Amino acid sequence: MWTKNVSEKIDNIMKPEAHRILGITHETQAEFTFRVAFDAPFEDGQFCMLSIPKFGEAPISISGRGEGYVDFTIRKVGRLTKGLFDLREGSTLFLRGPYGSSWPVEDVFAGPDKTLVVISGGTGLAPVRTTLNRFYDNQDQIKDLYLISGFKDMDAVLFDEDREKWAKAEKFHTLYTLDDSEAPGFETGMVTAHLDKIPFESFGDNYCVAVVGPPPMMHFTALGLMKLGVPAEKIWVSYERKMQCAVGKCGHCKINETYVCLEGPVFHYPRARELFD
Repeated sequence: MWTKNVSEKIDNIMKPEAHRILGITHETQAEFTFRVAFDAPFEDGQFCMLSIPKFGEAPISISGRGEGYVDFTIRKVGRLTKGLFDLREGSTLFLRGPYGSSWPVEDVFAGPDKTLVVISGGTGLAPVRTTLNRFYDNQDQIKDLYLISGFKDMDAVLFDEDREKWAKAEKFHTLYTLDDSEAPGFETGMVTAHLDKIPFESFGDNYCVAVVGPPPMMHFTALGLMKLGVPAEKIWVSYERKMQCAVGKCGHCKINETYVCLEGPVFHYPRARELFD
């Protein structure tokens, strides 16, 4: 009779591990960035499942990286995030991952003759922050980078230091917007109102576009881009939708036959536009 060795280690893909919070930045009244001790490899655009015992678990995109740490920028919207906002530097946070697909940085976005266009709305700037900083630190890997980043108002603006350094970078062309208010350094209007300021006609065929934000913003931005002549094949989006288990077991994020947590959150737009609820 076969008997399993009880000392044999059994991996549990749903088991989170404890990580120490190294620091907390108050981006706005509703968004904090948590810097967490972490040394596992990950790719730009991936996410982790963050949890607190008795509060629950939620998928959060990685918004920054460094030696021995990652950043998570989190908006207070529910029970778990309220619990997260009560934590302090030195507290323990549980996480598992990273999970999901990533931005095609090396295969598609990078290239000495390649122009990358990034369009973000609100907290959608967080999932592309690692890519923006990658190219800020390695500007020889691209020809140019155009960034349009929109926020509801000044109380919702994220990453002040990053935005300032990107605006001064030689190969970065930045445009920051507020939906319906005015402030120094910002244009007024939705990001879709400023798409025609990007000189797509000067890029030839050697460019690509990353779009991330709320679903309506991504939908209308993609439509606006295509009206300007941008082929759907040149667009990538981050489609974070109702992800709960991150391993394709619970079905909460399933659309038809697609599990967003497994095949996404980053999708090539020709695929993403087929994902209707």
